[in-house]
Amino acid sequence: MSRHFRILFLLFSLPGVMSSQEVKINASFDTTRIFLGDQVKYIVTLEKPETLRINLPVFKDTLLKQIEILQGPEMDSAATGNGFVRIKHEYLVTSFDSGFYQVPPVYAELKTGSGVRRYYSDYAWLEVMRVKITPPDTASGIFDIVEPLKIPVTAGEIIPWILLTALLIIVIWLTVRLIKRYRKVKPEDMHQRPSEPAHLIAFRELENLKMMKLWQKGETKEYYSRLTEIIRQYLYNRFSVESMEMTTPETLAVVEKSVSLDDSQFRILRTILTGGDLVKFAKYNPEPSENELHFDYAWDFVKATMQIPVSDEDKGISNVKGEEEAK
Repeated sequence: MSRHFRILFLLFSLPGVMSSQEVKINASFDTTRIFLGDQVKYIVTLEKPETLRINLPVFKDTLLKQIEILQGPEMDSAATGNGFVRIKHEYLVTSFDSGFYQVPPVYAELKTGSGVRRYYSDYAWLEVMRVKITPPDTASGIFDIVEPLKIPVTAGEIIPWILLTALLIIVIWLTVRLIKRYRKVKPEDMHQRPSEPAHLIAFRELENLKMMKLWQKGETKEYYSRLTEIIRQYLYNRFSVESMEMTTPETLAVVEKSVSLDDSQFRILRTILTGGDLVKFAKYNPEPSENELHFDYAWDFVKATMQIPVSDEDKGISNVKGEEEAK
């Protein structure tokens, strides 16, 4: 009797063994190396018998703390023949933290009479790299920041913004008409440039920034925000370039078109502005030598492009940095 029982037990347990061998789950990225802010696909596939009731889990927001989900999952299934079906989940992900990341295995659960059985994938690996900045004195030159990839949008997402924009334009138009009708702008209310030379203002602000020692206190982002703000204000005071209201690519395009700078001066300006963008928007953490180098670039740019000859007073201001370094 015990022998018959063992035979029946083996017969009934055989389908579970076969199903565990037939179920396959895989999870991987379509590339294992990306730069900060690049987008990559994370694909999870499950192959199983059509009659087996088991499904893939659905991820929301993040795969890891450092890997964000932008879109997905896009689900697809197809029969592969011999009574099997393949289920695929596809996610669009990105990361803004450099490092080498290991995504834990994905598992699917099958409920049986004796409990829950899990089927696991392998680990998925992703390396996120920083963008290397080319120094301005190399032969290859400096390259612009790669623009973010555009994610496709639907008509349902666009139409509300179009209606809101149209309404906003109408409100602005009516407001402008009312202002022109009931109020006259006085000449003294118009924006005027300071009477003090642009380079003196810039030198003074740079000295104040240096004395604040922001990056030495760990406030690197505030340091680069203030440094680029000083240079943008100098571009307005000196060359009438409305840089405070422009992005870095827009500012460089206007300067290249309307301001007479030589190649070295233009490269220095581009290095200052793009370096500040990397720290402020791409979470780049520069070395102390880079912080000092950007300050030197800002000082040298103002000195090389100031409008009037260097007087005795100006020489005293511009030599402060050299005297401090000599000390």
